[in-house]
Amino acid sequence: MPILTLKMHHTASGVIFVALFALVSSLIAGLPLVAQWNISPLIIGVVLGMVYANTFRDSLPAQWNPGIVFSTKQILRLAVMLYGFHITFQQIVAVGGAGLLASFIILVSTLLLGVVAGQRLLKLDGHTSLLTAMGASICGAAAVLATEPTIRAKPHQATIAVATVVLFGTLAMFLYPIVYSTGILHFDAQTYGIYTGATVHEVAQVVAAGKAVSESAAETAVIVKMGRVLMLAPLLLIMGAWIAWRAQHPAEGEVAKHKVPIPWFAFGFIVFAGINSLQFLPEGLVTQINRLDTFLLTMAMCALGMETSFKKIKAVGVKPFYLGLILFLWLSVGGYWIVRGVLSF
Repeated sequence: MPILTLKMHHTASGVIFVALFALVSSLIAGLPLVAQWNISPLIIGVVLGMVYANTFRDSLPAQWNPGIVFSTKQILRLAVMLYGFHITFQQIVAVGGAGLLASFIILVSTLLLGVVAGQRLLKLDGHTSLLTAMGASICGAAAVLATEPTIRAKPHQATIAVATVVLFGTLAMFLYPIVYSTGILHFDAQTYGIYTGATVHEVAQVVAAGKAVSESAAETAVIVKMGRVLMLAPLLLIMGAWIAWRAQHPAEGEVAKHKVPIPWFAFGFIVFAGINSLQFLPEGLVTQINRLDTFLLTMAMCALGMETSFKKIKAVGVKPFYLGLILFLWLSVGGYWIVRGVLSF
């Protein structure tokens, strides 16, 4: 067998191996006991991947490793592109100017706070700080996954960022409806939906927190959340442009870099969101595309977990979770006052 064909065979074997993990993750997520807690298959996938990485990873044929790497890069990029089919521009416009403005202010402030607090206050590395901030400010694990290849972060850094999303996003999912029921927020269902969509991490968590109050609150929350998701593409493009500029204008003592990562998949995300907005594709087809996309994202999460060892996480320590806590407090408290202030005008 030619060497090139043999390498492709081994890579395909690694990809199939990751796909099997993603299939198991999806089946677990579909179990009634798990489904009632709205636990995403992405989260289950990264957990299963990490368990495997720290137990039986050495038993995997070394020749299959390129398949795992392929899943963390090429399959991930394809999944981010297809994520555009989850939203339409009409949904974003339907929120109204005030809701979108509040969401935008919260997004930008959370992103800046995460980067500054992570690096200046907690002395974390830039990649972990940015990934954690992206996960909190935009759309949870999907944002972390999309940002990781753009900034060329390491798999364990992305896994840590996803862990903060899981912990504090889940906390918000349970806490928000309880606080709303006390009446201290002084929000009606629609305003609560805007607040939830603008401040809760994951889409699934937003849906759960919204439905715990009412269907109308959930609908508003999801639309606002999709506005945050739409910001993912331009932010990735800005990051790519910044990295390109830094590569050509190195700081003193640095060497100029010529190979610059271009987040082309961000363009694909915008294109597919535009196609979905035209609404000429059958609804059933879009549903199947979104299911495929969720599976591809789950594959990427499984592969990231397989590339993450507890030793690497232990070396980072608890500081990323302190950053996640800071961002959670800002989103829940600062976000509340931002929503109240913007909607009062």
